[in-house]
Amino acid sequence: MSFTEKIKTYAKSLGFDLVGVSPAEVPSPDRKKFFLQWLEKGSAGEMNYLKKNAEKRIDPRLVLPRAQSIISVGMNYFTDIPLRATFLEKGKGWISRYAWGDDYHDHLKEKLLKLLAFIKSESRKPVEGKVYVDTGPVLEREVGGRAGLGWQGKNTNLISRKIGSWFFLGEILLDVELTYDEPIPDFCGTCNRCIEACPTGAITEPYVLDPRRCISYLTIELKDNIPVESRPLLGNHIFGCDICQDVCPWNRKAPATSETSFLPREGLVAPSLLSLLRLGEEEFRTFFKKNPIKRVKRKGFLRNVVVALGNSRDPDLAKPLELALKDPEPLIRSHAVWALGQLGGSKAQQVLERALSSEVNPQVIEEIKRALEAM
Repeated sequence: MSFTEKIKTYAKSLGFDLVGVSPAEVPSPDRKKFFLQWLEKGSAGEMNYLKKNAEKRIDPRLVLPRAQSIISVGMNYFTDIPLRATFLEKGKGWISRYAWGDDYHDHLKEKLLKLLAFIKSESRKPVEGKVYVDTGPVLEREVGGRAGLGWQGKNTNLISRKIGSWFFLGEILLDVELTYDEPIPDFCGTCNRCIEACPTGAITEPYVLDPRRCISYLTIELKDNIPVESRPLLGNHIFGCDICQDVCPWNRKAPATSETSFLPREGLVAPSLLSLLRLGEEEFRTFFKKNPIKRVKRKGFLRNVVVALGNSRDPDLAKPLELALKDPEPLIRSHAVWALGQLGGSKAQQVLERALSSEVNPQVIEEIKRALEAM
């Protein structure tokens, strides 16, 4: 068995569903040009880390000077629960299924470090390597595609013929030459379901995503105010989306994960919006301990929750939203004003009038006034 085969066998024993190896090279001139132009157009939005580390993402040798190979791994997180069975229930929110269980960053990194230790122990010479899961300066989907894990679909996600697109990515950069895998062809064909299904038009053309329109970006990466024109399009989404993966034919027969840490925690599959609205700072930290949602912090998450409540158009939710109007965070109060304006009716009007007498933030005061005038 070759050294590369030993590495892949051990990686599979650690629970990785996909393993591939590619040379540590810069992307093709066309791919490099596309990425740099995408950044120049401002498509990354507030994800400044993409622009800051752009050159490192392009050239792995700027991360690991003697890099020769990149091992890419994929781990399935799909859980066998109906995709949208409870999504449309009144008063429920939608959390992207990747965030139903434990934080994948920690889980994958631990396994990748074990894989790196194995490589060092099996190598005949000293090995230097760097491990990354999502947060490192690596073009993960580009590298994963070159390693044969899958192809980048029209929704820009990496798609595997074996397990679909419900998988996390991780990489190890190595200063060792290995046997490299071949990229696989594009199997999207004439299908445009992901483009047609996206409620915000974030997939502007096949294989091109504008994150600034993407529900995942708006509910996770965007830290400030959600653009007013985008809020109605979020529907009940409170953390991430999944629609472009839900409709992908390659996910019809996606196998369920065997990794127990990715199984849904109680209360995270289509949770009650009102129960989430009542989470204080301490309750939020406790409830989302070791879960990806903790990264958006309480103010970002409850901002999303109140937008979803507004999109319900249920006037009976006016009274519960009064709680959000008393929140210490101006970001939450501001979005609660918008939500009450969406609900409309006498109940919402009364709540806003009471809030006007106690609000101290000038911006929120003006938003309350505009909401009342519009009623």
